[in-house]
Amino acid sequence: MLGDLYQVIVPRFIKVPEAGATQRSADSVRYLRPRDVDAAVIVDPEHVNDSAFDEAQWLADVPPQNLIQVGDVLMVNAFGPRGPKLSLVGQVCSRTAVSHTFLILRSIVPIEPGHLRLIMAFLRSSPELRRLCPLRAGGISRISPRVLPGLRVPSRDDALSAVLGELDFAGDQMARWHQEAEILATDVFGESEDPLEARRSIIRAGQLIRLRADAAAQLDDPGYIARTRFPYPLAQRWREVEARMSTDDRDRAYKAVLDAAEALLGFCALLVASLAQEAGITFKALKSLKNKIFTQPGGPGFGDWTRILQQAASATGAAGLDADHPFHELAALLVEGSDADQAATRLAGRRNNHAHGRANEPLPTPGALADAFTDLVLLFERARFLADWSLLHVTSVHWDRLSASETLGYRRLTGDHPVVPTATMVVTGADRIEAGSLYLADRDQNLHPLRPFLTCEICEACSSWSIFHADKENGQLIQRSLEHGHNYPYRGNEAALRTVGLR
Repeated sequence: MLGDLYQVIVPRFIKVPEAGATQRSADSVRYLRPRDVDAAVIVDPEHVNDSAFDEAQWLADVPPQNLIQVGDVLMVNAFGPRGPKLSLVGQVCSRTAVSHTFLILRSIVPIEPGHLRLIMAFLRSSPELRRLCPLRAGGISRISPRVLPGLRVPSRDDALSAVLGELDFAGDQMARWHQEAEILATDVFGESEDPLEARRSIIRAGQLIRLRADAAAQLDDPGYIARTRFPYPLAQRWREVEARMSTDDRDRAYKAVLDAAEALLGFCALLVASLAQEAGITFKALKSLKNKIFTQPGGPGFGDWTRILQQAASATGAAGLDADHPFHELAALLVEGSDADQAATRLAGRRNNHAHGRANEPLPTPGALADAFTDLVLLFERARFLADWSLLHVTSVHWDRLSASETLGYRRLTGDHPVVPTATMVVTGADRIEAGSLYLADRDQNLHPLRPFLTCEICEACSSWSIFHADKENGQLIQRSLEHGHNYPYRGNEAALRTVGLR
């Protein structure tokens, strides 16, 4: 309950002089108005800039319960359709007070910053609070201090708090960039009154701002995200799709679309297999994959990848994983009946028809190509969570016995090119990290091993760096590249395949 964490203080009514009629003195108290809590954090500009400070009103004296303290949450006691306005008191160097138009939430127990962020987000958007404060005339709701202590607030949730923190950081960063642009626009003639010189100056000074805006605008394009933020095998496939779609060669473009769809679903399915192996989870489609590679003459295809993703959501043991475990997002990709599931089914049919020469035309029609590409775009959009993870190739590992930690050299295989710089990180934990292996780094930078379901090496066919998975062809064990489909006899450790049931 909120009352277990906060004392709800009701400030008294203060008669405030007309704006501009009061001046600051040594003993005066700064008076906060509801409009002053538009900022996420109320600060005092003696150390941190607060634009509202210079325009503040000052009072000679106020009741003690109206004074605020660092750590208080200020809540305007009336709100409209957008919900309550709240602000955290982050710094107070001069005495500051609020009037009866506020409620002050003062913590009675220590509250971790991430939990505080979660509580404030809940108060801004809580349906329960809105029900307890029905609309009045004019579309305004008033918060009774009596309802707040009994309001059930969310428990600490580090994963959700972290996401909210990332959103806050992103918003603050964009606000700073907006402020830079405003300052530049209002100082066009700051260095010269000559329009020509002013133009040159603002072009030079505004270049970085324009580049930021251009980069941000591209993030609305699913293709840009796929090409620059997805794991290398998928980003490379997407780049080929875009290149083929820009030509008149419909047959190659159609094949590129279908290949990219299979690579996406295959990569996600192999991630599921790796994570399931790590967590001790199994289910029918996963057993079928292992059996196919172990005993059948042919290897897995579009249908096998699809079935693994479709059945992952109901896999026994998955519910026991942490809520932010990457297995859950992968399992939600092809939920039965979803638009992604339907798109995958249509693409599977197209792939099957194309592979067996059952197309009605010598070349795919423009409509068939457009429909297939639309389904591919939808699948990539639904798999956008992949852009939050990283595919890492660990190049070196140095164990420090005294600190029980490992310093890793790794390459982050993100975007459509495999030549990327090597970086380092320090990890701790019971599991040792393997040099030369692939790992999935989730949002919390937890490392999940992908060997032997996914391996990496220089391709013998084209001499490019490639990601491989085990496959079968005419009964022979081979390895097939996700990026371009090149394949040859398996070069990896077959003992590792036997360990996970693939051999």
